[in-house]
Amino acid sequence: MNKIIGGVLLIIGTSIGGGMLALPVATASSGFWPATVLLFGCWLLMTFGAFLILEVSLSLPKNNNMISMAQTTTGALGKWVAWITYLLLLYSLLSAYISGGTDVLHGLLIAAKINTPDWLDSLSFVIIMGFIVYLGIRTVDYVNRGLMTAKFIAYFILVLLVAPHISLPNLALGHSKYILSAMTVAITSFGYATIIPSLRTYLDGDVKKLRLIVMIGSFIPLVCYIAWIAVVLGALPHQGPHGLLNIMSSQDPVSELTQALILQLNTETITIIARFFTSICVLTSFLGVSLCLSDFLADGLNIPKRGFGNTIIYGLTFIPPLAIVLVDPSIFIISLSYAGIFCIILLTLLPAWMAWRGRYKTQTITGYQVAGGRLALLLIIVVSFTIISYTLLQDFHLI
Repeated sequence: MNKIIGGVLLIIGTSIGGGMLALPVATASSGFWPATVLLFGCWLLMTFGAFLILEVSLSLPKNNNMISMAQTTTGALGKWVAWITYLLLLYSLLSAYISGGTDVLHGLLIAAKINTPDWLDSLSFVIIMGFIVYLGIRTVDYVNRGLMTAKFIAYFILVLLVAPHISLPNLALGHSKYILSAMTVAITSFGYATIIPSLRTYLDGDVKKLRLIVMIGSFIPLVCYIAWIAVVLGALPHQGPHGLLNIMSSQDPVSELTQALILQLNTETITIIARFFTSICVLTSFLGVSLCLSDFLADGLNIPKRGFGNTIIYGLTFIPPLAIVLVDPSIFIISLSYAGIFCIILLTLLPAWMAWRGRYKTQTITGYQVAGGRLALLLIIVVSFTIISYTLLQDFHLI
C-alpha cells in the first residue's frame, strides 16, 4: 500500500504542473462546459496510451524504458522516433521547469534579502533538486509525497477561497468552436505516462497494483483540473485589462493569471497561497520529468545507474536544459508550443504501434494486454494522426 500511494502521487505530481495554470487561460475563449468535455476526452486518450505503455513494459525485462520497448517491438524506426520525440519533449519541459524553479528560488532569496545573479539561482536550483533525483526513485517518492501534501492543501484552500466569488453566468461564456485551440495544452496536462516504465521497475511488475496506480493517479488530476477551471473561469472576468481573454494574449499568461486572481480577490491569503501553489507545481513536475528522463537515457545509452555511470546519466539529464536556460530560455518556446504533438507521438501513437507489433507481429507481448484488440489500437492510431495533422495545420494557419 505504501508504494501504491507513492506511485499515485508520482503520477499526480508529474501531471499537475504548469498545465494547472495554463488550462484556464487556454480554455477561456471556449468556456467551461466545452473545456470539461475536452479534458475528459484527452484523459481517456492519454490513459489508454499509458496502459499500452504498461503492457509493452511488462513484456520486457526489468529496468526497460521507451528505447528498448520501441526497438524490441518496432525495430530501428520506432527506436529513433522514441529517441527524438522523448528528448524534444522532456528537455523542453525540463528547461521550462528549471526556468520556473529559478524564479521560485530567486523570490525566496529576495525575501531573505539575498541578491544573487540569475545564473547562480538556476545552477543552485538544479544542484538542490537534481541531487534528490540522483538519490533514486525511492528518495524522489518520499520528497514528492511531502510536496504533494503541501500542493493538495494549497490547492483545496485556494479553491475554497475562490469558489464564493464564482459568477455562474461566467461559466456559460465563450464559444465551443474555440475549444480545439486548447487541445494541445489539455493533452500535455495528462503527459504523465513517461513515468510508467520507472513505476514498473519500482513495483517489481505487479500488474494489479500498477493498473490501480495509473487509474487513480490519472483520474485525480482530471477532477482537479475541472474544479480549477470552474473556479477560475467563474471568478475572473472575461473582458478588461485583467480579464481572461486579455491574459490569453499576454507574453506571460501564467504570471498574469496569478496576478489577476490576486487583484480580483484582493486578499493577502490568496497572494501567499497562489504563489506557493505555483511554486510547488514547478517542483513536483521537475522531479517527475527528471526521473523519467534519467531512466530513459540509462536505457537508451545502456549505461547502468550506479557509480560513474550514474554521474554520466544525470549530467546528460541536467546539463543540456540548464545550458539552454542560462544561454537563452526563449529558444525552447517554440518547442513548448509543440509539446502536445510530442506527447501524442510518444504517449499514444508510438505505444499503439508497439502494442500492435508486439501482439500480432513479433509476439513479444504474451502476458497482460489492454482490452479492445485490433479495433482499439487502430482507433487510437487514427485519432493520434488526426490530432497531429489538425495541430500542424492550425499552427501553420492553414485552417
